[in-house]
Amino acid sequence: MTGVENGLRMTSPETSSTSSLATTSVHVSALDGLVNVNSLFTIAVFVGLSLATPGQHSLEQRSSCDASADVAKKLLVFEVVSFSFFLFSSLVAQGLKLALNLLNSKDVNEIFRAHINIKVLRWGMMASAIGSVMGCLFLMLSMVNVIQIRLGLLSCGSKSAAQAVATLVTLVSSALLIYISTAIYAFWH
Repeated sequence: MTGVENGLRMTSPETSSTSSLATTSVHVSALDGLVNVNSLFTIAVFVGLSLATPGQHSLEQRSSCDASADVAKKLLVFEVVSFSFFLFSSLVAQGLKLALNLLNSKDVNEIFRAHINIKVLRWGMMASAIGSVMGCLFLMLSMVNVIQIRLGLLSCGSKSAAQAVATLVTLVSSALLIYISTAIYAFWH
């Protein structure tokens, strides 16, 4: 018995292969991991929000290096946008997990097997990954503003702020490049 409901393709157990068992559990595990990582990043967003206090003096000991209210506003905007992308990513991933789990509940003998349209699953996972990448980019921008608030403005020539920003941008950009590369590879193979 085969049917199509809401873009999800359900197949009877007789026509399914054992590889779909492993594939479905891998997808569920990947979605779980994505939601867990997004949760950690969301915590970082709220930590950044707690650091956005107006009139705070930097550790640079020069008043010209203190961040203006504009830097704190940018921090707040970047944190909210970052949170929005992480929430989008998590909700898409949770929706895919819900579809997999609801399809699994139709046959209690097949705990980890669900038959869905692979295109729907791939595009949903890609949308979730894009949301996570965008969330990371905006989180990185907000962290640059946190560094400027705490260590001094980059335009002021604060060496500690410049070193912190360079390290942050280098490591996060490298990690995102690896993440994007593996996500694109997995999407096309």
